[in-house]
Amino acid sequence: MLILTRRPGESLYLGDHIKLKILSVQGKQIKIGLDVPDDMTVYREEVYLKIKEQNRQALESSQQDLLAAAALWQSLEPKK
Repeated sequence: MLILTRRPGESLYLGDHIKLKILSVQGKQIKIGLDVPDDMTVYREEVYLKIKEQNRQALESSQQDLLAAAALWQSLEPKK
């Protein structure tokens, strides 16, 4: 992890299109301003991790559903 020190009012850039600006520091909280392209999604970490977990669970459920459907299909096939 890259660690940088900035003061309120100072900024940094991520590439050419993303700007982060430290707006203020109050106790343990830092207010950050983000200038990002309109088509870029920004998540708080806790939200991002929750979405990632839900996507993993959905994928897992889909695989289980596929196996259940395959088993059902086999039980419906006429026996030879």
